[in-house]
Amino acid sequence: MSILTSENVANLADETVSKLVDLTRANLDSSKGFSDAAKTLDNQRLKKVFEEQSRIRSANAAELQSLVSINDNDPPEEGSWLAAMHRSWLAVRTALSSNDDQAVLEEAERGEDYIKKMYEDVLKETAGSAVNDILQAQYAGVKKTHDAVRDLRDAMKS
Repeated sequence: MSILTSENVANLADETVSKLVDLTRANLDSSKGFSDAAKTLDNQRLKKVFEEQSRIRSANAAELQSLVSINDNDPPEEGSWLAAMHRSWLAVRTALSSNDDQAVLEEAERGEDYIKKMYEDVLKETAGSAVNDILQAQYAGVKKTHDAVRDLRDAMKS
């Protein structure tokens, strides 16, 4: 986690702060999604991976919340209603699926596609800003997790 100081991240442009709010919500959603999915998994190894990713995304959200607060804005404390709907759909799909862990991995990859794309878009829009290093570090973790979930999904198909 980066060391946040008011000298290097205060007074960000309103557009940048707005993007940080969006990323905070996405990380909160992702943390909740990984946590909820871990509860449905039969495979203990996958369960531990998902629980760890939930903790990492929660830490990302906390770091982003700090950035938003430093810029005199109220950081979001919860995710979006759209993500809550997606988690509900995951629960229904998992319940109806004959291969629960496979269904969970497919939905997790869909969520990872979303957050990875979101980071890529925000990084383009905030290039050169004081928060770029923080966002780059978080994106590297998001991309690694995205690729790992994809690989796990593909391996389980085999």
